[in-house]
Amino acid sequence: MLCHKCDRKAVIVLQHSGLCDAHFLAYFEEKVEKTINKFRLIDRADSLCVAASGGKDSLTVLYLTKKYLLRYQLPCTLFALSVDEGIKNYRKSTLRDLKTFCTKHEIDLHIISSKEEFGYTLDQAAPKIKKLQQKKACNICGVWRRFLLNKYAKKYGATKVITGHNLDDEAQVVLMNMFKANTTLMAHLGPQSGVEEHEQFASRVKPLYFCTEKETRLYALLKKFDVSFTECPNAQEGLRAYVRDMLNDVEARYPGTKQGIINSFLNVMPLIKEREMKKPQQLNMCLVCGEPTNNDVCNACKIKEALDGMSRGAKKVEVSPKKTSLKPKRVLIITKTKSEKKKTNNEKKKNIK
Repeated sequence: MLCHKCDRKAVIVLQHSGLCDAHFLAYFEEKVEKTINKFRLIDRADSLCVAASGGKDSLTVLYLTKKYLLRYQLPCTLFALSVDEGIKNYRKSTLRDLKTFCTKHEIDLHIISSKEEFGYTLDQAAPKIKKLQQKKACNICGVWRRFLLNKYAKKYGATKVITGHNLDDEAQVVLMNMFKANTTLMAHLGPQSGVEEHEQFASRVKPLYFCTEKETRLYALLKKFDVSFTECPNAQEGLRAYVRDMLNDVEARYPGTKQGIINSFLNVMPLIKEREMKKPQQLNMCLVCGEPTNNDVCNACKIKEALDGMSRGAKKVEVSPKKTSLKPKRVLIITKTKSEKKKTNNEKKKNIK
């Protein structure tokens, strides 16, 4: 097939026509720029943090964000923030690609380690939590990554966190939340995440919202980004992998399905957000770490406390629900085992005699 704008060979076939490499690059960049402008994802006064892993999506959005700032001569500060979860045979290679990219394009890079923050790598934590709570590695990774990105984006002065979520990712999340009836979580989706802005959270925006996985991969290839295109070894776990494969099958039979899901969601999104805004919103500060949470203790700290409890060999570890407006305080209650209780009772009997 030939490009419908010239006589050159098409490198991609879209829903109704093909594009050559040059016209595809222009088409892709224009789509990202329109998304940023339409949803006002970037303001002149913003300090921008790009959540970067070193994969094709994060490198693409990092490159196009800097290009956008230069094109419109915006005085925004820009830096990349990456989380090293400690995934063997995966994360080191993507971080290497990211470091090379940031050096080449003169972008500041900060790398945060899960091991240094929580005391465990994901590879160390996942099997223990799976045994204790039947949670998969992706559950732990998602909680810890969101925690670290928000904490350190704020620490480095970011007003917004830019992520590389593409149309495929978003269509999958919409269906996953529908399957689980998580309408509350659906209110936080869209090109700009969240129901309303809050000073404790850096707003998350998604310039690649309308770009498919296939388009993003091709863009990274044509731009010759130094990226390994490897998949996380934990990616096949859970519901997302099933929904991803299902959507790909449907898209192959009925092109435009993923776009249709996103268009339908955007039509009802204002109604979902409006309903959620009417509900009373309660935001606490975690009693352990002081970061924002809907509960007394954030999920990141709950996972860490569970791991610490297993390391100490305690039977049960709980966090006191007592609220305080003062400095965050950690209170642990360790329940004694049966043998320890028996030993204590025997000592009491001896004292009585």
